[in-house]
Amino acid sequence: MTDDTADETESIQDMTLDELREEIEDIDRGIVELIARRTYVADAVAQVKAEQNLPTTDESQEERVMERAGENADHFEVDSNLVKAIFRLLIEINKAEQRQNR
Repeated sequence: MTDDTADETESIQDMTLDELREEIEDIDRGIVELIARRTYVADAVAQVKAEQNLPTTDESQEERVMERAGENADHFEVDSNLVKAIFRLLIEINKAEQRQNR
């Protein structure tokens, strides 16, 4: 556990149920914002791929993304399989949108 995580754990333990739920709402909002940002950039990637006549799927890039996801999960002590499943879903959604827009 990192020092930041330990500090967060201590402060979270002092919160009421309502405060904890508000914290989760804030985190959820942040997650959605990050998904929106990622989707925006993925759309830009799709445009570049289309302009350069590149295939929608880039397996080596997907492998790098999944490897980074696993490393980040390990760094934050989160279940690597769960994080990778979320990233796999994000990648598949982006690829489906890319195929649809071609």
